[in-house]
Amino acid sequence: MDGFKNFLLRGNLVEIAVGLIMAASFGAVVSAFTDVLMGFIGKIGGQPNFDAVTMAGVNVGVFITAVISFVILAAVVYFLIVTPYVKAKEKFFPEEADPAAPSEIALLTEIRDALTSR
Repeated sequence: MDGFKNFLLRGNLVEIAVGLIMAASFGAVVSAFTDVLMGFIGKIGGQPNFDAVTMAGVNVGVFITAVISFVILAAVVYFLIVTPYVKAKEKFFPEEADPAAPSEIALLTEIRDALTSR
């Protein structure tokens, strides 16, 4: 039983589960938002669904609708998830410099000294 408990509590299993649950819920929100924006696009262009658009006898409307939906989805994910996540991560978990690693100036000084000693 201890092995199973360690499996559940070790690593990122809980974080992944929470992330999947949140992603499924957020997916519904983004789909509804995309439908609203496509409705506004339809008001401007006359139809919110471009599935019937053809070019030289080839139906390209499905592709146009998919591209517009993808751009809307990418913008929502970037501006509402990625950007706030990066800012929060930088604020709450700042990157700490490795104290054992020499600084850039020290490395450049060593290189300069090695070149001048030749």
